[in-house]
Amino acid sequence: MLAPMAGAAVGALVLADVLSGVLRRLALRRGLTDRPGVRKAHTRPMPYLGGVAITLGTLIPVVVLVPRWDVRLAVLVVASVAVAVLGLVDDLRCLSPVARLVVEGLAATAVVLIGGRIAAFGNWLDLIVTMLWIVVITNSFNLLDNMDGAAATVATVVAGFLAWAAFLSGQTGLVLLLLALSAGCLGFLIHNWTPARLFMGDAGSLFIGFVISAAAVLVDLPGGPMSRIAEMLLVTFVATVDTCLVLVSRSRAGRPLLLGGTDHISHRLRRLGMSIRQVTFTLFAATLVPCLCGVLVAEQRLPGFAVVAGVTAIAVLVISVLLRVPVYPAEGRRTDAPAPPISTRALSTDRS
Repeated sequence: MLAPMAGAAVGALVLADVLSGVLRRLALRRGLTDRPGVRKAHTRPMPYLGGVAITLGTLIPVVVLVPRWDVRLAVLVVASVAVAVLGLVDDLRCLSPVARLVVEGLAATAVVLIGGRIAAFGNWLDLIVTMLWIVVITNSFNLLDNMDGAAATVATVVAGFLAWAAFLSGQTGLVLLLLALSAGCLGFLIHNWTPARLFMGDAGSLFIGFVISAAAVLVDLPGGPMSRIAEMLLVTFVATVDTCLVLVSRSRAGRPLLLGGTDHISHRLRRLGMSIRQVTFTLFAATLVPCLCGVLVAEQRLPGFAVVAGVTAIAVLVISVLLRVPVYPAEGRRTDAPAPPISTRALSTDRS
């Protein structure tokens, strides 16, 4: 088991690193760049085929090294490829939200049909809740991809800890997939660390979000529904809080919920005076601690109900505090006037 695990991690790391460099040059030659805009924080065109490098870097070692395939792993891999292709097409042609949600919903349905389940109610509602949760978390990682290194750093930690949970439950194929994803994100991070030379684009962020959300419901954990819910909330803490923060903030400000903007956790921390590196390390710590608690829940060393209550309270507190950070034009100011100053040298795109 150790040899395939090491092979998957090293192979994904090297492949994602090498492919990121190759695809960056290809994107620049073909003009496949994300250009600056009114609702985007970066100031120069940036190539965005990094998601292809993450996807291939993750899946190639898994296809080669998994000793025995089962239906769950096969469906998860095929569905994740479909989501990655969806993201790539969206990068190149900008799909409608409806088209994206349809494909994501079908991929989530496939995971539910192979046994992925949040057993919250014990009836058919669990199927709907699970599908909705997978779609929401998939897009939460898409929203989290708004600053150099942010999404890749969080995903590296989350996938690594989910691999640990899968190892505890003896799910070899899932362990290799999640280890490869963690290492693949780390290999891409070499090119996405500030100042970034490559973006992952929707192809990467949707692929990452889908694999993490689907794997979280497929990991077999003891302890009942509360342990399952606690584990899922803990490993997706940063992405979930960021999405809730943006939705609440835009709703209160009367702004379109699906329109991009610099109003995420990372942008608010920047306005508080943090450098981009400090923001990234803050997100790393904010991901690491809940993930450690998630593993303790998986090992039944922490009670699921108490953890759910605690995580919810902390999330509400964090959102309440960050809502106080000004990110929109002040009342009475022209809507086209610039927001308070913020360095944009190395911020990435926000396509939320």
